[in-house]
Amino acid sequence: MLKRPFLQAVGSSLLLSALPLAARAQAKPIVVGGTLSLTGPLAGTALLHKLAAELYLEQVNRRGGWLGRPVEWRIKDDQSKPDLARTLYEQIVTVDKADLLMGPYATANSLAAMGVAQRYGKVLITNSFGIPSLAKYDMHFPAYVMGAEPGTTAPNTLMDALQAGGAKPQTVAVVTSKFPSVHFMSIGAREVFRKRGLRELLWLEWEFGNRDFGAIASRLKDVNADFLWLGTIGPESLQLLDAMNKIDYRPRLHFHLYPTPGPLAQSPLGAGAMSFTTFEQHAPFTNNPAYTELIKTYNQRAAAANFPDPAFELQAANAITGWQILEAGIVGSGGFEDRKIADWLKKNRVDTMVGKLRFDGPNNYGDDLNRVKQLQAGKWVVIHPKEVALPGGRLAV
Repeated sequence: MLKRPFLQAVGSSLLLSALPLAARAQAKPIVVGGTLSLTGPLAGTALLHKLAAELYLEQVNRRGGWLGRPVEWRIKDDQSKPDLARTLYEQIVTVDKADLLMGPYATANSLAAMGVAQRYGKVLITNSFGIPSLAKYDMHFPAYVMGAEPGTTAPNTLMDALQAGGAKPQTVAVVTSKFPSVHFMSIGAREVFRKRGLRELLWLEWEFGNRDFGAIASRLKDVNADFLWLGTIGPESLQLLDAMNKIDYRPRLHFHLYPTPGPLAQSPLGAGAMSFTTFEQHAPFTNNPAYTELIKTYNQRAAAANFPDPAFELQAANAITGWQILEAGIVGSGGFEDRKIADWLKKNRVDTMVGKLRFDGPNNYGDDLNRVKQLQAGKWVVIHPKEVALPGGRLAV
């Protein structure tokens, strides 16, 4: 996925071509700067964010931009490295003089960008910040709607899904990357599992970037728990499942925290895998006609770019939600001043494709809108809660 033809197929981030020439000559563009992990271990997911954002901004510019000004998104490759992300955001603010900021992908990079945004008094929208307690900056707004205490609320949602589906695991194995948000969520899940009566048979951690999962797979096979919580991010899910497969071990119930969704869906090893989501490409999520054209175009361009799975889902929706939040703050406040945008967002709800969002909770977090999805017949489908599940869908065990 990281080869040059793929990146070329995704398209340019310079989005002014959607405007008539005369309009472009008359209006000064609003420049939004940011980074994404276009290379490195997070690239498989970050590139989904890039495509989704580009499509949304094309629509924005076709309808006249923001307050009559076209929008130009300038992104730099942070290579999945928080230290580099920090340096690049410094450049974006001080050298490039971007008018506004958009956050990167993943918690560690987002935290690095947040420090820069705070130093210069810039609004920062993040689409994947997974440790709300660290989001101390009052002009940071999360697009991944996980509530203020996801380490408790999200695992409880997962346990409710298992119970509603008739699964009654008695034992659990918890293994996790030390990637900050993943590790935080896994620690929270341990406590939830304990309170829900599951007996923990295994707790193991690995350093982010690890590729040798043989020993971990062996330990998982040895304990043979009823349910596996796999605190994975990006390609780690497939690497771990492949290591299990090599020793003839197939887990009965397995949950993956933040996997790269397409590759996992396309692998037979992923069958039955569960994860969290905020949007999947099926009813009732797709019932809103306002997003029909965007999703269709995303499917077409993702297929042309050889994405492992061209479906529009969690990562694409989170990316677009971030831009919807920024746009709402601009239109609502009537301008491009960071402080006024932030003040408006704190006082108002924002309609987005993942739901109506509020930012009046701790650290500007509102509701936890995590849903549980499962891979069934090679497709991600929401199974819980019932009101947003695929019609007729339920947990497959």
